[in-house]
Amino acid sequence: MKLSSQSRKVKPSESLNHRLNMYALAAGAAGVSALALAPGAEAKVVYTSTSVTLWPEGAYRLDLNHDGKSDFTLANRACVPVSSGSCVSSVAEMAKLGNSVAGSPGRPPFALAFQLGSMIGGPHEHFYPGEAMLAGIWNPGTYCSGGAFGPWAEATNCYLGFKFQIKHQVHYGWARLNVNFSVNQFKVVLTGYAYETIPNKPIIAGKTKGTDAITLQPATLGHLAAGSAAIPAWRTTGGN
Repeated sequence: MKLSSQSRKVKPSESLNHRLNMYALAAGAAGVSALALAPGAEAKVVYTSTSVTLWPEGAYRLDLNHDGKSDFTLANRACVPVSSGSCVSSVAEMAKLGNSVAGSPGRPPFALAFQLGSMIGGPHEHFYPGEAMLAGIWNPGTYCSGGAFGPWAEATNCYLGFKFQIKHQVHYGWARLNVNFSVNQFKVVLTGYAYETIPNKPIIAGKTKGTDAITLQPATLGHLAAGSAAIPAWRTTGGN
């Protein structure tokens, strides 16, 4: 049997042509979408889970962005008198020039105790350099227990708000704390902290993931053949 020297042309079926066209369209759409969303994927909240307990006279240097340099110091001091019959015990203070803590006026200012879901870094927020008080003790005595005062007295899963600088640009962050008072002393527990990578963008207290992060599920041949609408893509929303 002789084979023809001229190759035989096979015309693809209409169904195959349709599937190949859809494959190309979907692949192109997926590529364009990925390119368009790439900058958003870089924006994120960097969260660190930890468990650090500060007893009286304890201190912790907080490095929010893990660059090897302390941004803030959390301190649980022995009572430092601030007025007759009262003293400051727990404070948060900047460890680097240009950093500050969200708070309200006072001497020293009180550090605000943000609740889950609160915005940190809004236009009306006040940030104070130096140190901000978490909690203090009224009438601390040798033989009797005083009372606790301040925004952080007996606080559970509340958030400190931070304003700090990375390469001379302002960023916002938070630290989650529990503060317990017993027999004229505080126990402060740091359970996690986070910061927003976009300069000047407020951060939500308790948010551990950036809303701009994009997750694209790998597109299979089946998804591509079905068209770009079948390629799953979703925004990752933040939460605890």
